[in-house]
Amino acid sequence: MTTCIQINQNGGPQVMELVEHDPGQPAAGEVRLRQHAIGLNYIDVYFRTGLYPQPLPGGLGLEGAGEVEAVGEGVDFLKPGDRVAYAGGPTGAYAQVRVMPAAHLVRIPDSLSFETAAAVMLKGLTVQYLLRRTYRVQAGQSILFHAVAGGVGLLACQWAKALGVRMIGTVGDAHKAELAKAHGCTEVINYNEESFVQKVRELTGEEGVPVVYDSVGKSTFEDSLDCLAPLGMMVSFGNASGAVPEFALSELTKRGSLFITRPRLFDYVAKRADLEAMCNELFAMLEAGKLQPLIGQRYALADVAEAHKDLEARKLTGSAILLP
Repeated sequence: MTTCIQINQNGGPQVMELVEHDPGQPAAGEVRLRQHAIGLNYIDVYFRTGLYPQPLPGGLGLEGAGEVEAVGEGVDFLKPGDRVAYAGGPTGAYAQVRVMPAAHLVRIPDSLSFETAAAVMLKGLTVQYLLRRTYRVQAGQSILFHAVAGGVGLLACQWAKALGVRMIGTVGDAHKAELAKAHGCTEVINYNEESFVQKVRELTGEEGVPVVYDSVGKSTFEDSLDCLAPLGMMVSFGNASGAVPEFALSELTKRGSLFITRPRLFDYVAKRADLEAMCNELFAMLEAGKLQPLIGQRYALADVAEAHKDLEARKLTGSAILLP
């Protein structure tokens, strides 16, 4: 028997229970994976609270890394002993051993540790699609990225710097500002000390930026629109402060025919060829040293409630992982 985290109802961190379970044998198209590290992401909170519904009782977690123990019928691209990682459903990553679809797994380079892989897969692939596919940033551009001291934000700082992009980032305190600068953020705005709208306008000569990346949601959404140049794109990819309220499409018109999108990683990696191409680019950036993920916190799987409390309180810097 092994252990996993299970929820029987939606709610706060207290609904997560550490239980014994038998993962069983992989069916056709599946593998059994012994995990060495598990990624902690804000989307896990959405599933726990019910913002993203799933059948209950159920598991949590969408990211992990470990070794293949067994493969089911028809799985010919993986074998026992392979070092692999993943970022995607179904939920259930909060476990020592799990059975899951083989199609979601990719081999990781020998140079990449399990902890680094678990810390970077979901966040790194998110940065890849944000900067290279949702809006393909160009050298010399200025962009606005909220919450740059988080796991996604710090990777975005480094990736943008490698591309020659001027990153303007927002944070909530001086420590996070220094952290963002150390990871390549060009300009850092403490939104608790000054208006980020006014500062962005000042930094861009009143022109605004061509794209805003916003994972904060409710508390930053409207001001983010005011930071955009005409024909700019608002990329809303998270709701850390709450869901974005309904708004009239005329708000986009009066600000200069703006574009808006609400992307999800899972749509970008739905095709195996896209998943492999995105991972290849991510792994190349890591092996070249252009991305150096910061694992700011490590928690035992049994301490997952504490990890979620810290996550929701925005106490985390960089990536956080669970150790099964």
